[in-house]
Amino acid sequence: MSTKTIPNELLYTKEHEWARVDGNVATIGITRFAVDQLGDVTQVDLPKEGEPIKKDDIFGTIESVKAVSDLFAPLSGKVLKVNDPLGDSPEYVNDDPYDDGWMIQIELSEPAEKAQLMSATQYEAYLREQG
Repeated sequence: MSTKTIPNELLYTKEHEWARVDGNVATIGITRFAVDQLGDVTQVDLPKEGEPIKKDDIFGTIESVKAVSDLFAPLSGKVLKVNDPLGDSPEYVNDDPYDDGWMIQIELSEPAEKAQLMSATQYEAYLREQG
């Protein structure tokens, strides 16, 4: 896995979710590694705007030709925005998991939780260990 597919500005979880934190707002999605493991994404079920999510809890599911997988929240907060186009076009996750394929934006309720996430370098090392 090359660092080109692991953007440096993001934070990562061992469940292969990423978070792009900007002030008190985090955009959340799944990594290229997760997409490659899943295969073609056919459906994404996400929470509604305004719903609270808690770090490490399931916030939705992603379905592919291979399996249905839970999505785990990397951070706690309230859902501000959902990437609605994924409902009709789940392939955005396959095509561009870090931009068009983002899933939700949350307002952070526990900003200190960021310290528990991995940097791109740590995530890359984690993937090598899982090898």
